[in-house]
Amino acid sequence: MNNLIIALKVIVGISILNVWLIQNKKPTIWRGAKAKTIIEEFEAYGLSIKTCYVIGFIKVLLSVLLIFSIWFEELAFYSALGLAILLTGSVIMHIKINDIWFKSFPATLFLLMCLAIAFI
Repeated sequence: MNNLIIALKVIVGISILNVWLIQNKKPTIWRGAKAKTIIEEFEAYGLSIKTCYVIGFIKVLLSVLLIFSIWFEELAFYSALGLAILLTGSVIMHIKINDIWFKSFPATLFLLMCLAIAFI
């Protein structure tokens, strides 16, 4: 079970870092409302650019802490739970703008992974 949790931490942590630090200005099939960047996606949700930067900073920080929790187990619960809360918000935003279910799939999957990390 320990190896599974480590794998989940790596998958979630690196995936979120990829979205926010590498793919943030690139169009992907997962972006809400046909947005081409994260900022456009937040605007489609009715959220400000400032909110985008705050959420991005928190997600990057929690993702790094989640990866560090491989070695410092005491970080796992709080980083995974924090990400789960933010990912719940992501799913809600996709629903709010009537995105097809497909676009909220990654957020839902990572939400479930974070809950598994936090509570197993």
